[in-house]
Amino acid sequence: MQQAFGMAVPETVREMCRPTTSAVLVYDVQVGILAHVQDRERLVERISAVLQAARTSGVPVLYVRHVSLSPTHMGVAALRTAMAWQRVGEAAAVTAAFPPDAPHTQLVAELAPVDGEPVFDKLGMSALVGTPVEAVLRDRGVTTLVLVGAVLEIGIEPTARHAADLGLLPVVVEDACGVVDTAAAQRSLASLDYSLLSHRSSSQEVVEALGTAGLPPGAASA
Repeated sequence: MQQAFGMAVPETVREMCRPTTSAVLVYDVQVGILAHVQDRERLVERISAVLQAARTSGVPVLYVRHVSLSPTHMGVAALRTAMAWQRVGEAAAVTAAFPPDAPHTQLVAELAPVDGEPVFDKLGMSALVGTPVEAVLRDRGVTTLVLVGAVLEIGIEPTARHAADLGLLPVVVEDACGVVDTAAAQRSLASLDYSLLSHRSSSQEVVEALGTAGLPPGAASA
């Protein structure tokens, strides 16, 4: 840890992930999203290990989930985005992919919030747009945002970029972030690395930094 201008400046992920200044953001661990990620069970195991470490150490855990407006209330950008994702050529053919009350929109049971951990709904990709997440982090004095969930190459990358622009230290827990397209995920990680504004970590490193017993047997090496 460096000391400069009256501040402690961390050099490593371990130093960044101090329990007193960190929060864990669980991104889109929804039934209809985790159904498409690679190695779902192992992903859930690793996310669970990070959550257990955070909860044991008193680190705040926040959730976001993706929801969709009814097409009747979407704007131009939302309709065009939905057309692209749903592979339809006409705006009138767009449907609401993630209605708030739909079963596939709900968080998976294995990663359910506990003890009042908040769940914020979002319409876009960055978890910091249109949600109270930033306000909660500022109020808690958080400087490091630990990112887990799904999908790395779709929503976690823009969230990490946005967090860095807000003056936070985003830590992408690489093996606790679900992937759909391996090549796209590697491009996302390479782009984040190139920007020098976010940081990569393994789930084991984060668990150890938060000061708990570690991952379940075999989770770190699989």
